[in-house]
Amino acid sequence: MPSNPKDFLSGVFFVGVAGVFAFSVSGLPIGSSTRMGPGYFPLILTGALALLGVVLIVRGLRTRDTAPTPVHWRALLLIVGAAVVFGVVVRPLGFLPAVGLTVLLATLASMRYGPATSITVTAVLVVFCWLVFSLGLGLPWPLLGHWLS
Repeated sequence: MPSNPKDFLSGVFFVGVAGVFAFSVSGLPIGSSTRMGPGYFPLILTGALALLGVVLIVRGLRTRDTAPTPVHWRALLLIVGAAVVFGVVVRPLGFLPAVGLTVLLATLASMRYGPATSITVTAVLVVFCWLVFSLGLGLPWPLLGHWLS
């Protein structure tokens, strides 16, 4: 058994996820660094994830630590749920309400933030996303969807 099971198991997970992604992008043309194909950047990210996994596996075998902590189901469900909610409501609600709902759900996953902090973080990130994506980049996303207009 490894000396540091948390790092070792995390490394095995990362290498496994990298393997799944590498298999899924294997059919895409890679191209070259000067003329990148659609599979170039995903393959680079997959390689970085695999490398991080190998580093964690080696670290898990070399350092001492305690057993893995239990899974925090509330946080896991809220974070995954926030991403799913964004995908579901971005068209009917629009970009800004979907970002707000997603950030609010994600901040509620933390035990450190109270409701006031969650609302403040949500408001700041909604304004930031509006400034960057709508004004800065000029992306043509509807800010409010058909449910709100």
